[in-house]
Amino acid sequence: MRNLPWKSVWITGAGKGIGAALAEALSERGCTVYISSRTPDDLEKVKQRCDKFPGLVVPIPLDITDHYQIEDMMKSWDKGAGLPELVVLNAGTHDPFPAQEFSASRCKRLLKVNLQGTINCLDPVLDRFIQTGKGHVAVMASVAGYRGLPTAAAYGAGKAALNNMCEALYLDLKGSGVKLQVINPGFVRTPLTDKNEFAMPALIEPEDAAQRIIKGLLSSRFEITFPKRFVYFLKLLRLLPNSWYLWLISHTVKTETVSTRKQDHGEQA
Repeated sequence: MRNLPWKSVWITGAGKGIGAALAEALSERGCTVYISSRTPDDLEKVKQRCDKFPGLVVPIPLDITDHYQIEDMMKSWDKGAGLPELVVLNAGTHDPFPAQEFSASRCKRLLKVNLQGTINCLDPVLDRFIQTGKGHVAVMASVAGYRGLPTAAAYGAGKAALNNMCEALYLDLKGSGVKLQVINPGFVRTPLTDKNEFAMPALIEPEDAAQRIIKGLLSSRFEITFPKRFVYFLKLLRLLPNSWYLWLISHTVKTETVSTRKQDHGEQA
C-alpha cells in the first residue's frame, strides 16, 4: 500500500470496533489520529495500544449528539493546527428489535446517534473544508441501508438516509476540492454486531475492515464496500421486485431461525 496522503485524521466512534482498528492502522502508518467517543476509558486503551506506533494518537471524549461539544472542539482546532485533513464519521450504535417491540423512543435514541450525530459533525466539517477548498470526509453507513431487513427498521432507515444524503452531497461538492465518500461494510465482528441473533454471512474482523477502508479511502471511488462478493449479492437484491425480495428474505429468516433452534437444542443436550 502506498504512502498515505494525510498527516492528521479525526475518527469518531473510535473507542471500539472498526473505529479503533482504523485508528491503530493509521497510527501504524505514521498519521496523527484524533480519536473520539463517549467512553474515555476505551479511548485510553486504544491510545495505549498505539503507543508502539510512530503516529501520535490523541483521545478526545466527545458526544456527537451534543453540538455544543462539537463546536468547542472545532474552535480548539481553529486556534491550533486546524481541522484534520481526513475526517471519518464512524460513530454509531445498534438496537435490533422486531415490529412487536417497535417504539418511537427506541427509534429516536438510535437515529439521534447514527443520523443526527453524523449530521452534527458534517455541518462544521463541510463548512471548513468548503471554505479552504480542500479536505476529505468519509461517512460510515451500512449495507443494511440497501433494503429493509428484519429487526433493523430503525437502524436500516438511518443508514439508508446516510447513503442518500452522501449521494446528494457528493454531487453538490463536485469541483469544490472536497472529497466525500460513503463506507458500506458488510458484517464486521464488533460489539454492535454481537447483538445480532442470526448467522452473519461473510463476517470479517475489524482489523481486516480497517485495511479495506484505507485502501478505499486512497481510491477515487465514491462508495467503499466490502467484502465484495457479499455486497454484490446484496446489490442484486436491490434489483428484485418487492414481492420477490420480501418472499426471499422472509423464508431465509425462517430457515435460519429453525436451524438456530436445532443447534441450540443440540448444545443443551
